Amino acid sequence: MPQNFGVSSGQREKSAIFGPQALQNARIFGVALRGGCGEHRRVRRLGKNHGGYFGETMDVRAVLRDLQAAAQEHGWSCESFHQTGGLDLWALHRPVKQPAGRVYLSAGIHGDEPAGPLAMRQLLQADAWPERVECWLCPCLNPAGFARNARENAEGRDLNRDYRHRETGEVAAHVRWLERQPGFDAAFCLHEDWEAQGFYLYELNPAQRPSPAARMMEAVAAVCPIDLSPVIEGRAAQGGIIRPTLNPADRPLWPEAFWLLQNKTPQVWTLEAPSDFPLEVRVRALVTAVQTALAHCF
Repeated sequence: MPQNFGVSSGQREKSAIFGPQALQNARIFGVALRGGCGEHRRVRRLGKNHGGYFGETMDVRAVLRDLQAAAQEHGWSCESFHQTGGLDLWALHRPVKQPAGRVYLSAGIHGDEPAGPLAMRQLLQADAWPERVECWLCPCLNPAGFARNARENAEGRDLNRDYRHRETGEVAAHVRWLERQPGFDAAFCLHEDWEAQGFYLYELNPAQRPSPAARMMEAVAAVCPIDLSPVIEGRAAQGGIIRPTLNPADRPLWPEAFWLLQNKTPQVWTLEAPSDFPLEVRVRALVTAVQTALAHCF
């Protein structure tokens, strides 16, 4: 039976980043390091995912309460922009006077990918954001999916294929909320892949701006295996990084990242944790990637 996470609102998950650059990141974010550079080598696949995700689950209502409580405790504004099945879709905003940068993060668009919302919870509870970075978070875009432990929403729709036509209530409401926000300097979409051999990411960066992708992978490699396959999900990859060259206009179905790139930001990273590994490892990998990127971008 899958384990269930998020029952206790008092729970705190510790992050871990290792290596020389990790020490710098730790000073910036004020996190405690534990373990060692070889820690991930002791991590083994659970062998639960056969034809889909069969790992740990989370109590979505408890996690949503934790997210809202942590945001309010640290001075974030909270806005519910949609409700489905009695569950709110929250948008959180950390206002900053004269920001040096603006960042958007999302998670939980697939209800069988619990590491993303749990990583958001950890980031909010740690409250160690770069001082002059203004942040917007949508920490759980598909709460009805988590209530069913299913990738799709309650109507069986994959929300992360609906950002071109916006036929679902969740995506239509999300885009309306996004359209009211200023442009972002960078965006991060937190995901998991039940088939993955290790952590990997997609980078959408058509202007070829300076990228933290390699540094993210270096930091994550200390806490989670990296998928070093030359081809991942049918696309060429190098060092766990996929840099698609396709034109979103040619695709009939858009993920959130495509809409963001076309409308809100010049660069988007989609982070993919390998969900056949322990949940703690996947959460730590996503937190490490985000913290490392923010430390280097701003």
